[in-house]
Amino acid sequence: MRLIRYLNPESDDQPECSVAVGNFDGLHRGHQALLDAACAGGRRLASAVMCFEPLPATFFRPQDPVQRLLNRRDRIDLVRYYGVDRMFMLRFDEHFARQSPERFVRDVLVRGARAKRVVVGHDFRFGSRAAGDVTMLKKLARRYDFELVCVDAVVEDGERISSSRIRTALAEGDLDTVSRLMGRPYGVSGRVLRGNELGRQLGFATVNLRPPVPPALHGVFAVWVSGAGLERHPGVASIGLRPTVGGRDWLLEVHLFDYDGDLYGRHLTVEFVRFIRAERKFDDVDAMKRQMIKDAEKAREALEPALS
Repeated sequence: MRLIRYLNPESDDQPECSVAVGNFDGLHRGHQALLDAACAGGRRLASAVMCFEPLPATFFRPQDPVQRLLNRRDRIDLVRYYGVDRMFMLRFDEHFARQSPERFVRDVLVRGARAKRVVVGHDFRFGSRAAGDVTMLKKLARRYDFELVCVDAVVEDGERISSSRIRTALAEGDLDTVSRLMGRPYGVSGRVLRGNELGRQLGFATVNLRPPVPPALHGVFAVWVSGAGLERHPGVASIGLRPTVGGRDWLLEVHLFDYDGDLYGRHLTVEFVRFIRAERKFDDVDAMKRQMIKDAEKAREALEPALS
């Protein structure tokens, strides 16, 4: 898969494509329906996905950023996994936001991406102030000679699958619902960072990863860890701001049960299995350690059926 960050309308090596357009944060089953439609464009068209960074809602409200389901690498890896030929991950800035709906279609989709087939959801909005909708896009498709495919919402339990619905389920610790909506267990991947080794001093050595910021879930969880020679290794993880030790940045800390290897710099995937409790500030480090022992016991219990 080819990742494209900047459009070059003058390039001759860009084939015409069938492109699905959206935010694709989460790559849930609704998004997967868009990808399937984009890949159904036939051999004459390359399959493509177009998304934006930062998310438009975060750009317009930086003081209240959207809680992220995926970091950039995970989103890229998932699009690659679904067999898409190219991925346009375009920078959303003031200049981009000011484009009229027609200019977005003409300069970004047609001239920039060389789209001959455009796939969107039924509620797709585009252009300055989100003035464009599917009705307008149908008219522009005729004007600029491309096929428009509008994909119906994917419904689960009588309700549309959406990134917002998944964020709500994560906030409630309902990981079973999240798995159904996403079509896979929820996980976060990243490279292991060096920390201050406080966990090791407390008898709970951890590997530290940077989660999507701001993350869509926080608290303590039973987890499986894969990567760097590990395959679904059991553990307990905390994702949050670490208020007891004065933490300021979001961090994912994972204690792997019965493991003493060196994983610094390695890339791991953490799959969240069971919510244990919310993050909270303790009176002191000793109180936090006592709770960590209880958390580890609950995580082992949650994972035990799969280990036996």
